[in-house]
Parts: sequence; structure tokens; C-alpha cells
Amino acid sequence: MSPLLSVQNLCKDYQVRQGLFRKPSTVRAVDGVSFDLNRGELVGLVGESGSGKTTVGRAILRLVEPTSGTVTFDGTDVIKARGASLRELRQKMQIIFQDPFGSLDPRRTVGAQIEVAFRIHRLHSSEERRRRADKLLDRVGLPRSAFERYPHEFSGGQRQRIGIARALALEPKLIVADEAVSALDVSVQAQIINLLLDLRDELDLTLLFISHDLGLVEYICDRVLVMYRGSIVESGPAQDIYCNPQHAYTRALLGAIPIPDPARKRQVLI
Repeated sequence: MSPLLSVQNLCKDYQVRQGLFRKPSTVRAVDGVSFDLNRGELVGLVGESGSGKTTVGRAILRLVEPTSGTVTFDGTDVIKARGASLRELRQKMQIIFQDPFGSLDPRRTVGAQIEVAFRIHRLHSSEERRRRADKLLDRVGLPRSAFERYPHEFSGGQRQRIGIARALALEPKLIVADEAVSALDVSVQAQIINLLLDLRDELDLTLLFISHDLGLVEYICDRVLVMYRGSIVESGPAQDIYCNPQHAYTRALLGAIPIPDPARKRQVLI
């Protein structure tokens, strides 16, 4: 069976000006990234801040334009898609952002922000949009009364549930979760992770889970991709990477995982 998503030699460059009179220089944020996602799979993309993992996720969705490489989703070339073809692709690929408050419009009600996807893609009547929005709120564990309320009235975990509901509105096949729990308290992180796992099983979703926490990724993901300076330096089943890391950078990430015992120290093999 062919993969749902195939990324080959993906690169993204940025022009950076270091001074008023200096010519801009080129910084390569993503350098030749290649991987596949199979249907129903949950794959973790890990690395420290600045490693390029968020840029990879956004380039896959065409939120930033790749410099080179190919992205194929369900047999369609994402990079070459234009107009109606790109609009159709964006119904099937969605993102959950890191900041649960910054990703929501504070001036619009929760219901309006969930319904906006239906309006953009000209789907359903107003009554059906409301019915589907209520169903989405139920699915992510929020009361239907949230429909008429504003983002500032909710906690961080509840706001992230709103973001998840919005991402699910168009019944996508792929969701990119970009540091979806890093801004939340530990107890709330567990709730959101369990929600994502339940939704994956219920809706047969494919997830690319972007995180800097290798311990969390090892717990929930089928496979792990480790990024360092714009490239994938190691990949494989989560258990294999956690128990027998091959790259020095992977071992350093594992060594940074806190151990809930002050008497123990984790050995880091560089």
C-alpha cells in the first residue's frame, strides 16, 4: 500500500539580512528532508528549538512555500497544486498550532471560528454548520454552550480543544500537531494526548506529531524522526530509538529527559 504522505528532499531557505548595508545571506532551515507517513500512523518529529521541525510541518501544508523537493499527499503533488486542487487538499490536511490562544481570534466566538472552515469551502447550510459545530464540541469534550463564548473565557487546555475541533471540522485525513501540548500544564498535556489518541482510533487519522520531548513522543508514537540542523539524522520505531539510539544527538535528547527520582542520574553517551 502506498503511503498517505511522501516527502522527498524537502528544502526551505530564508534570506537573512545581518546589517543595513550588507547583502542578505541564505540560511537553509530545512535541508533535504525525506520520509513517508502511512495511513493511520502516528509519527513523531523531534528536535530542539531551531532544528527546522516546525518549518517541515508548515512546508508540507504549504503554509510556507518550500524552496525545493516534493510533497505527495494521497497521490497528489502538493507543491504543484493550485486553485481548486489546492483548496481540496487543504480540506484533507489540517494543523493544530502550538499556542492555543494565539491561534484563535479573540474577537470571534468559538462557534464562528469552527464554522469558518465550512464557510470558506462553501459547505452545508447554516443549520447544518451549527449541528456539526455542536457535534465537534462534544467530541473534544467541551459543552455546547462554548459555541457562543469567546476564547479568553477558557483555560489553555480548553482553548487547545477548540483548536482541535477546528482542525477536525473538514474531516481531514492528516493532522500536523505542532508542539500541540508544549504550552500546557503536565496534567492537561495528558488529557490532550489521550484525546488525540482517541480521535486517531475513532476517525482513522494520520498524525505528524512535532515535539521537542522525546520521552513523550516515545510513549505515543509508532515511529520517530529525529531532526538536527534541518536534517533527519535518525529514524525508526519509537522503541528502537528509545532503547538503542544510534546518533549522538538522539542520545543527548534522551539524556535531557527528566527522571522523577533525585537519587538517579541518567547516563548520557555522546
